[in-house]
Amino acid sequence: MKVLVPVKRVLDYNVKPRVKADGTGVDLANVKMSMNPFDEIAVEEAIRLKDRAGVTEIVVVSIGEQKAQETIRTALAMGADRGILVTSDTKVEPLGVAKILAKIVEEEQPQLVILGKQAIDDDNNQTGQMLAGLLGWAQGTFASKVEIAGETAKVTREVDGGLETDDLKLPAIVTTDLRLNEPRYASLPNIMKAKSKPLAQKTAADFGVDVTPRLTTLKVAEPNKRSAGVKVADVDELVMKLKAMGVAK
Repeated sequence: MKVLVPVKRVLDYNVKPRVKADGTGVDLANVKMSMNPFDEIAVEEAIRLKDRAGVTEIVVVSIGEQKAQETIRTALAMGADRGILVTSDTKVEPLGVAKILAKIVEEEQPQLVILGKQAIDDDNNQTGQMLAGLLGWAQGTFASKVEIAGETAKVTREVDGGLETDDLKLPAIVTTDLRLNEPRYASLPNIMKAKSKPLAQKTAADFGVDVTPRLTTLKVAEPNKRSAGVKVADVDELVMKLKAMGVAK
C-alpha cells in the first residue's frame, strides 16, 4: 500500500507576519520558513500507518520554489521514503495544486492521499476537496483518527454535535486536523540519511497543467490595532455604556 503526502513550505508559525510596505503581500525576506503544521501531521500519520497498517511506501510531494526541497527533506528525515518536487516560479493556487497532484496520483497510483486540511499562509482549505473531486475518490476531511482495515479507511472527524465516523472505500483522500497526532522530531541520524533519499524534480509543464494565477491580490494590510478599554465604576455604568453602543437593550 502506497501513501502520497503533499506538503507545503510556509512561514513558520512562530514568526509574526510582516506586510510589505507597498501592501502587495507578506514579507518573506530573511524569515524562517517551515513545513505547514497540518501537513506535518499528515506526514506523521502516514508514518504511523506504515508502522501498524502495512503501508509499504510514503511519497512526499511539494509544489513551489526550489527551496521547497528543504521541506521535503524534513519529511524524509521524519520517515518518508522518497520525494517529488514540482517547481514553479509563480504562486500556484489550490486548483492548480489539485490538478498537479491528480496527475501525480495517476503516475504513482497510491491507495491513500493524506494532506493537511489547510495551509496556515492562505487558509483556503480547498486542495483536498478539489483533488477528491478531480479523481472521483472518497474523501474524509478534518480527520482526528484514521484506521485502515483491508480496502477500507475508517475516518473519525469532529463535527458540531460530537464525533462522526465514516467508512471510505480505498483509494481515498484524507485531510488532517490538529488532534490527529503529535508529529515527531527528526533525529540527527535520520536527518543525515534523508540527504541520500531520492528526490525527483519536475515542473508543472511536465504534467501539462496551466498554473497561471486566476486571482489577483489587490491589497494586503495588517488588521486594525485594538483600542484601549474603558474602566467602569459599577454594573449600572457598564449597562449604560452597552446600551449607548447598541449592544444591550
